[in-house]
Amino acid sequence: MEMMNLQRNTFVKFTESEDSLTRPTRPSVTSVIKKTVRRSFEKGSEKIRTFKQQPLTFHSPKKNENKKKTLRVMNPNDSYLQNWNKIFLLLCIVALAFDPLFFYIPVVDSNRFCLRLDTKLEAVACVFRTFIDAFYVVHMLFQFHTGFIAPSSRGFGRGELIESPTKIAMRYLKSYFIIDVLSILPIPQVVVLAIVPTMDRPASLVTKELLKWVIFCQYVPRIARIYPLFKEVTRTSGLVTETAWAGAALNLFLYMLASHVFGSFWYLISIERKDRCWRETCATIKGCVHAQLYCSDGKDNSQYLIGSCPLMDPEEIKNSTVFNFGIFAEALQSGVVESMDFPKKFFYCFWWGLRNLSALGQNLKTSDFEGEIIFAIIICISGLVLFALLIGNMQKYLQSTTVRVEEMRVKRRDAEQWMSHRMLPDDLRKRIRKYEQYKWQETRGVEEEALLSSLPKDLRKDIKRHLCLNLLKKVPWFKAMDDRLLDALCARLNTVLYTENSYIVREGEPVEDMVFIMRGNLTSTTTYGG
Repeated sequence: MEMMNLQRNTFVKFTESEDSLTRPTRPSVTSVIKKTVRRSFEKGSEKIRTFKQQPLTFHSPKKNENKKKTLRVMNPNDSYLQNWNKIFLLLCIVALAFDPLFFYIPVVDSNRFCLRLDTKLEAVACVFRTFIDAFYVVHMLFQFHTGFIAPSSRGFGRGELIESPTKIAMRYLKSYFIIDVLSILPIPQVVVLAIVPTMDRPASLVTKELLKWVIFCQYVPRIARIYPLFKEVTRTSGLVTETAWAGAALNLFLYMLASHVFGSFWYLISIERKDRCWRETCATIKGCVHAQLYCSDGKDNSQYLIGSCPLMDPEEIKNSTVFNFGIFAEALQSGVVESMDFPKKFFYCFWWGLRNLSALGQNLKTSDFEGEIIFAIIICISGLVLFALLIGNMQKYLQSTTVRVEEMRVKRRDAEQWMSHRMLPDDLRKRIRKYEQYKWQETRGVEEEALLSSLPKDLRKDIKRHLCLNLLKKVPWFKAMDDRLLDALCARLNTVLYTENSYIVREGEPVEDMVFIMRGNLTSTTTYGG
């Protein structure tokens, strides 16, 4: 038992004197004045000599204060930094949903047989992308001011926290700094707002070609940054989500995010296949101009391309000269590539991605185009992996909500087998079942004593004090006792449940425990009816 000894500390100040061994006589007033004047002259002369030797300098108090100010180094185990890492992890996942919005910028003009751009969607996509990149910059600044635990000191406890700014910066520069820089480069914004307007080539063609490769290349570092951040969150916090339902919702969102990404790629490649059909047809017709396929001026090739590129299902094509759009014919037939209504084409493409990802790409009828076949293979493999992860994680999270119920069911089954093996009478079996049911209603399967025993001694003591102190003080005999004695009594108290018609103590038996009635009714009887 820890006892707190409250002792009063006395501090004594010792001063030196010339005659510490002998008792001095009382000095006269004149001698005291002479000594004081002499010491003041000596101190003044010393200050004058030091003033002559040193040059005259002026010090600004603000500069001294600035020198003393140092940037605060954050502990990676702090709660606010753990919460920030969770928020940033979710933002990294959400950022993967904003980048495919750039794929919806090209639009097919069916009247002029050319490609144009959705300028409103350009501005919206750039604003969302810049907003997400700002959080990436804040996270990078945090990384330069977040300490780390030295690997050599992790043998016992949390280890030694390294707070040197130089070591922190070098460690971050050697780890994920390059990936973070590649993730926040505003290449899509630069392509849409700076490069495309200044080029001589058709804007829609340049935008379509550049965005396809820029977004795809930046997806690699953005996805690569999520995994180490997820490991950091699970290392410091243990869990990304506190509840099982939140974890299930997160896994469902990841599956829907993949559907959105595949749907946006399907939209862009559909426009690219339409453009390729027009270019192949225009190359065989005299007078057809390729530059007019991108709505660069007021002219168009409508008189040359009318009736070309028929939208037929792959199984209906019998002539090899007819352009086969494969899995992209549905997007062209539905008219989503021609619509400026963003919600309409977004939800249609999202539904296409979700449907084929869930069906593992079984309904996809491809052409002989190599890129289309590779795209269908990726959908099939991704659907298989993501669907297995979704079902597995959903089952795990949903089972975690009923784990206590399953444990109680197994415990009751074992109790029934034991009672049957020992051939207990029906009244004892009934009392055991009633006790188990009552205990489940009170504790919901949580073993309180096992939970308390795993906690540190001081925390266990405070919990016991919180639970039992008020109960003890209700007894008049304990009310006037010392707090240390009450703490010792609280440490010895345990919670016990009794069912109806149970005997706590019988007459004539030795009393081994002191019982405090917290809730319920108690009847005391004696042999003589007292």
